[in-house]
Amino acid sequence: MTPGGVRAGGPAPSGTLLYLSRGDVESLRIPMSDVIAAVEAALREKADGTAEMPPKPGVHPLPDAFIHAMPAFLGGMGAAGLKWVAGFPQNQDRGLPYITGLFILNDVETGFPLAVMDCTWITGVRTGAATAVAARHLARPESATLGIVACGVQGRTNLEALATLFPLTRVHAYDIVPGRARAYAEEMAARLDVEVEPVASAEAAVREMDLVVTSGPILKRPEPAIPAGWLAPGAFAAALDFDSYWSPAAMAEMDLLATDDAGQMAYYRTVGYFAATPEPHADLGDLVTARKPGRTDDTQRTLAINLGLAIEDVATARLVYRRAREAGVGVELEL
Repeated sequence: MTPGGVRAGGPAPSGTLLYLSRGDVESLRIPMSDVIAAVEAALREKADGTAEMPPKPGVHPLPDAFIHAMPAFLGGMGAAGLKWVAGFPQNQDRGLPYITGLFILNDVETGFPLAVMDCTWITGVRTGAATAVAARHLARPESATLGIVACGVQGRTNLEALATLFPLTRVHAYDIVPGRARAYAEEMAARLDVEVEPVASAEAAVREMDLVVTSGPILKRPEPAIPAGWLAPGAFAAALDFDSYWSPAAMAEMDLLATDDAGQMAYYRTVGYFAATPEPHADLGDLVTARKPGRTDDTQRTLAINLGLAIEDVATARLVYRRAREAGVGVELEL
């Protein structure tokens, strides 16, 4: 078995697989710092050529909705798997989560499925972790203020991830539904012991902040709310909603733009996204391995547009599986 592979801490395939519900996954309480380390290792493998990650195919049953298949293999970790994930903006009107899905983890020596697990927590935390990895290379180390635009799952996990790496003292939180911002502020202030203030506009969440995260729904024909001039010189932003919140003029102000996969961004351009978005300076893997420089001075505006990579899911699911085996969490099911 490859050292550190997913079988470590658990038995070889024996005709059963481990099922982990969302509650099971969350009960493991895996620290965000561990997820950040796993995601960074996956990005390093991508840059070093030891990862296999084909383009993610998908179907689109409703406008701006998607169901994607995301397979990947990490040779250094000895891990392989597939995430089948859906994102339906319409769910918010039904009181349902925007993102849902399952992850299948496979044994890399036999191909046997080792586990099936809910992917909601995995998707949320690995996305926040990828933002933190980007910020480690693109933000000023002393960054202490953060603006959150959209107070959903990603607003929570990105705050947690950035609080892990940066000395945050103040957060401005904005949501198009004011009640969500107020609830978010109360919850996250108590959880992270940081000042979180609900604000009445996206502008108040962006101006004068050291770090900014936008995480609204991904729209093919957006009406971007953030113009040029709002993001301060020296600030770092993470756009998790593609170009849905950031206007072409705002993006043109950026001194550095990175993405987790330049090839994937190029594909999305062919299907109508990123029409006015500048070409990326680097993949995150290039920054992690120092193949390309990150921030070089304190006045640069920097932006990360992370599209979400299957290697990040595999690395996180491997971590979940190993911790679940160690803790005896989950249900064994017959194949």
